[in-house]
Amino acid sequence: MKNASVLSLAVFLAACGSNNDSAPPPAETATVDQAAPAEMTAPAGTPATPVDAAGYIAKAGAGDMWEIESSKALLAKSTNADVKAFAQMMIDNHAKSTAKVKAAAAEAKIDVAPPKLDADQQKMLDDIKAADAASIDALYLANQTAAHDAALALHKAYAASGDTPSLKKAASEIVPVVEAHRAELGKLAAKR
Repeated sequence: MKNASVLSLAVFLAACGSNNDSAPPPAETATVDQAAPAEMTAPAGTPATPVDAAGYIAKAGAGDMWEIESSKALLAKSTNADVKAFAQMMIDNHAKSTAKVKAAAAEAKIDVAPPKLDADQQKMLDDIKAADAASIDALYLANQTAAHDAALALHKAYAASGDTPSLKKAASEIVPVVEAHRAELGKLAAKR
């Protein structure tokens, strides 16, 4: 998708540089260009929503890894019992979702590579690790909200349109867990 956006941007820029201002852009470019703004305005850490098994496994694994590592960092500094309880729930629940995706991949005879954070996830994790005790809760909760929005989109999209039945089933089982996390984040935000 990123390559398509870059390609459409190049086509768009080339069209802008032409002297024929009356010619409309090709219909194919207009369709791709309409998708580009959504990607550019997505919150940091928002993964694309792949519907191929390898892409889904990689994004789900990175998301779970980020949830776990950011929660461990929070537990080391926070003094807020409610936020710490949420962080512990993230560690426990995201370890379970990782296991669920790995089991579904094994059922489909797909090898699972170790997860790797993307640049946005790494930056959010670094920011949480660098935060002091006074600011870590707010930063953690804001980043958790963005990460859970991305995770919900990922799992819903794969459950609806994924290419591997066992992984689609796992994604559909993970969706309500992520929705529950979002609800809990809403409650924590209301207390602040």
